[in-house]
Amino acid sequence: MRYGALEAGGTKMVLAVADENRKILARESIPTRTPGETMPRMIAFFRKHPVDALGIGSFGPLDLHPGSPSFGCITETPKLPWRHYPLLPAFREALGIPCALDTDVNAAALCEARLGAARGAQNCVYVTVGTGIGAGVVCEGKLVHGLMHPEWGHMLLCPRGDDPMPQGICPYHGACLEGLASGPAMEKRWGAPAKELPPDHPAWELEAHYLAQMCVTAVMTVSPEKIVLGGGVMGQKQLFPLIRRETMRLLGGYIACLENADGLIVPPACYPDSGLIGALLLAERAAK
Repeated sequence: MRYGALEAGGTKMVLAVADENRKILARESIPTRTPGETMPRMIAFFRKHPVDALGIGSFGPLDLHPGSPSFGCITETPKLPWRHYPLLPAFREALGIPCALDTDVNAAALCEARLGAARGAQNCVYVTVGTGIGAGVVCEGKLVHGLMHPEWGHMLLCPRGDDPMPQGICPYHGACLEGLASGPAMEKRWGAPAKELPPDHPAWELEAHYLAQMCVTAVMTVSPEKIVLGGGVMGQKQLFPLIRRETMRLLGGYIACLENADGLIVPPACYPDSGLIGALLLAERAAK
């Protein structure tokens, strides 16, 4: 068996083919342009490297209800050329093989739960903090779907009193997690990209406060055994001890079984390929 994987991002599409042992046999990265430009190149890749099943982890929002007329479509995405695009049906029709679709962060969560930093945990959350913020949730070993799928980047937060930009930048919700703690929010607030801010800059204490609010919400709602934090912003390793300490402060001793957050809040083990490997796992499921 050969499995195909697509990690569909707003900037690039990463495609791969792997064998039954998940050894990568072919890989390609294609810029994300319009569907008319990008889809033929992706279909050509999988025709050149035939696979028995395809897994797709994509930016969203997505319609993941199997009974819905728009099942498998990208919905109200800010990436306007892809709005309402039938991503899953297009690949099924072009390739004639089993295909599976989920969000890119759900795919990453599946990877980290099965093979990575949350291996052995029945409940975990994977959060990517970068240009946007998204989260995938695994509960009792299963990816969470419902009304749609988790959209943790848009959970509402309480802005800190000394935040110079408490209104946030999200066009939908202002001071939500993405509006306050994404890479663009940090750049707007401080006048420089996050990667250019020194480790002792006050930006990191504030960023840790907002990400800790998210971690507290995670603990109080889905009770994860692991909270895996990935994405470009989390490349700043000084963030992890700050987030862990602030999470414990905000929890206020309420969760008696949690002495510290060292083993709870962790970096991904499979980054930067968590989403791509997760897509391979989705392909394996589709094949069955």
